[in-house]
Amino acid sequence: MNSKTLGYLYVLLAVTIFAGQDAFSKLLGDKYPPIMVTMIRFWAFAAFVILLAATSPGGLRRAIVTQRPVLQIIRGMLLVSEVVVVVISFTIAGLAMTQSIFQATPLMVTLLAVPLLGESVGWRRGLALLAGLIGVLIILNPTDVDFDIRLLLPLGAGFMFALYSIATRAVSSTDSAVTSVLYAGVAGAVLATFIGPFYWTPIAMEDWPAMAALCICGATSHYFMIKAFGLLSAGEVQPLTYFQLVFGVAVAVVFFGEDVSANMVIGAVIVVGAGLFTVWREHLLGIRKDKPL
Repeated sequence: MNSKTLGYLYVLLAVTIFAGQDAFSKLLGDKYPPIMVTMIRFWAFAAFVILLAATSPGGLRRAIVTQRPVLQIIRGMLLVSEVVVVVISFTIAGLAMTQSIFQATPLMVTLLAVPLLGESVGWRRGLALLAGLIGVLIILNPTDVDFDIRLLLPLGAGFMFALYSIATRAVSSTDSAVTSVLYAGVAGAVLATFIGPFYWTPIAMEDWPAMAALCICGATSHYFMIKAFGLLSAGEVQPLTYFQLVFGVAVAVVFFGEDVSANMVIGAVIVVGAGLFTVWREHLLGIRKDKPL
């Protein structure tokens, strides 16, 4: 098996586990405060990234050194906040709806990269962004009399994750991937621990296996994604991550009995198509930029 094939396998494993992680998050979020569920998940995630950093070249002492400490801490705060909102969204808007809207995140990253990173967006990607916006509006179906303002929750979660992705791009020029994942896990766990205990609810014995599975999914999914990025470029990884939408919707329908409406399907197809085109253009522009003159 060559490195590319192995990289694609890692991505598929990661997105499959992400779908399971979302299912356990919804299951537990229906019973317990989302901030408490997120706090326990980030405790496990922090332990995992500390172990990962300790076994990396140079060990923990090298991994903890960063050129952008404030931005790294902000990344962790954004990530844990986004996870809390996503879990709330799973319980209020539904798993399938949240997954559909969340696919607009790469488009938000492209849009936010203009003012925050000074990147430019040509007319082709501009049209893709417009198409993606139309797709999101179709999913939300704002003209429907049953429109619920709470459907904006997954859109807010996507926006926070887009900011997290922008911050990750910014620190990637000076810090290693191990350093970034270390700060994301530890800073997120610290923030969650400041708030989560106020919402502590005793966990029933029958729910501990699901909590343990959530923690394991959180660690292994990130591990496989890190391994994938070590073998593939971002442009090669991103298209495969859209399989998470397929897996997530399948889980929502089969295990939670959620309905998938026509506007959700049509809108999601438009959003995913626009996102794939945007990722392809960014990858193409990156290749041209790297070519020697």
